[in-house]
Amino acid sequence: MNNQLADLKEAVKSRLDAIKDPLSGKGLFTSGRISGLEVGEGGKVSFTIEAPADAPERFVPLRDRAEAEARAVRGVTSVIAVLTAHEAKPASTGGVAQVKHIIAVASAKGGVGKSTVAVNLACAFASLGMKTGLLDLDVYGPSAPTLLATGARKPEMSDGKILKPLDAHGLKTMSIGYLVEASSAMIWRGAMATSAVRQMIDEVAWGDLDVLLLDLPPGTGDVQLTLLQRVPLAGAVIVSTPQEMALADVRRGLAMFEKTHAPILGVIENMAYFETPDGARTHIFGEGGARRTAAQAGVPFLGEIPIDVKLREASDAGTPLVVSAPKHPVSKRFMEIAEAALGNVARLSKPAPTIRVV
Repeated sequence: MNNQLADLKEAVKSRLDAIKDPLSGKGLFTSGRISGLEVGEGGKVSFTIEAPADAPERFVPLRDRAEAEARAVRGVTSVIAVLTAHEAKPASTGGVAQVKHIIAVASAKGGVGKSTVAVNLACAFASLGMKTGLLDLDVYGPSAPTLLATGARKPEMSDGKILKPLDAHGLKTMSIGYLVEASSAMIWRGAMATSAVRQMIDEVAWGDLDVLLLDLPPGTGDVQLTLLQRVPLAGAVIVSTPQEMALADVRRGLAMFEKTHAPILGVIENMAYFETPDGARTHIFGEGGARRTAAQAGVPFLGEIPIDVKLREASDAGTPLVVSAPKHPVSKRFMEIAEAALGNVARLSKPAPTIRVV
């Protein structure tokens, strides 16, 4: 860390320590309430506030104040303040305790077809004989209701306030899109978005699954951090298109997962090329960018998905291509990618700690 960043970190630390811990009456740093303070290039600040396990909700206003105080420091451009509480209360009828492998599908950049990939990849796992779930965590723009044709259905809730997943195409599915009107604008602050993520993870009866795929929203913000600190990921799959504009964000996404010690199962290059009936390929967005980025980062490359009319038509119809046309070349490509990802789960799998995030 250069001197400028070190000075900025001290300024932020001083500002945060001026806030009193409501339990000890000491500053947030002096009391040990804050951990993991980091200041990156461009004035990007992140830190964690550890709340008591028995009353974490009481500390939400404190978290908001700390975020505002850090943001007020000259030179700070963005702040991510995550509120955590250890020793989460176990759920007997909801949550992911019985899920063997949880895999995040991320893009770091919007518009690369991540949700289409996630849905077809989930269907590919199911086709391999695995009990599979899909959790659409894109709280700002949920796509699962359209891609699975489940938009007209609503999940039931048990007496214990646990949501029951909707069955679709051999998958157990849940999405914020099932709970809100399709025309509603998702104008949520970070705390509201992370609250929705907690509900989707902890208050859904996922039951006994082999694989649960998490379709993350684009970016590297609160939702991603909440997820990474809340569930033990078997790994992450990064989706990108070949052009440099998308690859720059992929590198940031890879850095985020590396920083949080989540294994990278591999990179998928979506919209890799368009193939004409005579077999000629046109690389509309460039050629091989995601493959090169994966090689440079030392992570696996899982394969290419071409631009294909049948894939688009199946997505619009709510019948994933892997289900509606399992012998289609693109469906076979998804199957190959699913098998490769599972192989990397087995190779990279290791125990991961979990903490409760509020």
